[in-house]
Amino acid sequence: MPLRSIATFFVMLLFTAMANATPSILVWGDSLSAGYGLKPGEDWPALLQTRLRQEGFLHEVVNGSVSGETSAGGRTRLPAALARHRPTILILELGANDGLRGLRPQLMGDNLRAMIADARTAGARVLLVGMQMPPNYGAAYTRRFAQTYVDVAADTQVPLIPFLLEGFADRPEMFLADGIHPSAEAQPLILDTVWKDLAPILQ
Repeated sequence: MPLRSIATFFVMLLFTAMANATPSILVWGDSLSAGYGLKPGEDWPALLQTRLRQEGFLHEVVNGSVSGETSAGGRTRLPAALARHRPTILILELGANDGLRGLRPQLMGDNLRAMIADARTAGARVLLVGMQMPPNYGAAYTRRFAQTYVDVAADTQVPLIPFLLEGFADRPEMFLADGIHPSAEAQPLILDTVWKDLAPILQ
């Protein structure tokens, strides 16, 4: 084989290896991360991609979030997504729909632990994102629900964002007309909340 052809061959191998080595972040959530009611590019995972580039990180963001998803549904879908995308980081934002349906927090906790274990087996680091239920669900339930995230994070030794909507949950103007889903104006605030705990993992 001519030297030029050999050189071209190895250059192609190098570029292929570099492409395959590009780190990725898999966002695994529900409508709060799927961009429900927003225009393309307005959701916080899309804004995360922009910030990563601005901060000099090469990570590609893969948004695998599905509106209406529960922790059980996410647990079922996750292994295939891990095999396909091979993320270096998993941002796990699930459980809000479990709470809205009044499901047992213990079951949610079991599903979160299983997903964290699957992610680690696949070689990904995990950032767990917590949620809180509105007070009309009762003090006992809302307390158990929020504590479940704390317990899972402690049991699995993963970093925890206690509340995705921190700082604006009590501001109606930051939500869509349904009063549940954050508006486009709220997405940068969500990104700031996520970034605080994601940045140390990236470093």
